[in-house]
Amino acid sequence: MQHTQRFFAFLARHKRWLLVISALPLFEVVTAFGVSPDTITQDIVQETVVSAVALPDPVATDSGAFDFWREDRIQPGDTLASLLGRLGVGSEEIPAILGASREQSARFIAGRTVIAKVTSGGRLLLFRYLVDDKNLLTIERTGAGFSARNEITQPDTRVVVRSGEIKYSLFGATDAADVPDSVASQMAEIFSGDIDFHRDLRQGDRFSVVYEIQTDAGRTLRTGRLMAAEFVNQGKSYRAVYFKDPQGREGYFTPDGKSMKRAFLKSPIPFSRISSGFSTSRYHPVLKEWRAHKGIDYAAAAGTPVRAVSDATVAFSGRKGGYGNLIVLKHQGPYSTAYGHLSRFAKGLRNGAHIKQGDIIGYVGSTGLATGPHLHYEFRVNNVQKNPVAVSMPAAYPLDPRYRAQFAAAAAPLVSQIDLLQGRNLTSLD
Repeated sequence: MQHTQRFFAFLARHKRWLLVISALPLFEVVTAFGVSPDTITQDIVQETVVSAVALPDPVATDSGAFDFWREDRIQPGDTLASLLGRLGVGSEEIPAILGASREQSARFIAGRTVIAKVTSGGRLLLFRYLVDDKNLLTIERTGAGFSARNEITQPDTRVVVRSGEIKYSLFGATDAADVPDSVASQMAEIFSGDIDFHRDLRQGDRFSVVYEIQTDAGRTLRTGRLMAAEFVNQGKSYRAVYFKDPQGREGYFTPDGKSMKRAFLKSPIPFSRISSGFSTSRYHPVLKEWRAHKGIDYAAAAGTPVRAVSDATVAFSGRKGGYGNLIVLKHQGPYSTAYGHLSRFAKGLRNGAHIKQGDIIGYVGSTGLATGPHLHYEFRVNNVQKNPVAVSMPAAYPLDPRYRAQFAAAAAPLVSQIDLLQGRNLTSLD
């Protein structure tokens, strides 16, 4: 959902470490590290540390040191086979899994999540899907095969508090703190209006999260909602708490009641770098001439989901000259946005359709005048392209004044849980 890119980033992180380890001598490990983008390095003392570590036999421990819990959100049209593929299960495993689960029918409902324990080699160890509040589908490896069963369950909701520190990257830090990727993604989304998680991170930045999980007899069935979070970036603290008002409207707010939801997201693709910025004069790589570049290009792999930066109506979707496959969204007031070079459009997208902020509208491609896969994004005011970094954005959506008392009562215990971790080096508190 929106989650495909995060999943591949997750795999890429762990594969990187596997390559590092496999390249080292058998009984010596030299620590290696990367630096988050724009990290200030001139005052950092660098030190090489050599430690004697007995590495396990990689063949004998494929289901040992490098097993990963993976979680993914179900997309419209998903099947068990497509979910297993996204979770990193090897294609050679899938036929046997489908055969073992043939008698256990389950509808995969879009928006719900599945979790799986998968080895670095793509072998499925365990798969769980909470079909509804009472039924749990479990697929488990048994020797050379698999068993599948439906269980009646009564899940409990528990609150987990965790904290961590940025050393190399956001997801590296959340992995180290045992924070699920889905929670890390929620945190990055909430603070994306204030923090650019590609360019603004620094070593020593800290985070704390309060989130729900559903368990049954000690087994984690799925990760729930992020209830509160704090991110300290370059010494400045940002906090958010979740609130649902009596009319069912929900969102994240600062502890004093200011909405965290911006009228416009900072980027249509989370965690993507800018490959070409807004400019009045740029050498065009295809046309081989100098011309204005009145948009921002985001480097991303083909097929990466592109999201709407704000609530909108689809004003145009189709092929248009050098843009290739193009979507133009009409937002509130004089604002509109354009998304070019797409490989394809989201299923069901049509002119006149109403789109919500964060909805997937298309996928990165290289149609039109493009040398390779990327997204060309334009922010327009009265149909004139503007630099989204420089333009003054509309104000955030406010909290309904009628519910300030209820909000204060709901926010107080969440803020207290965040306060528990201030200045402490705790990694978890259940």
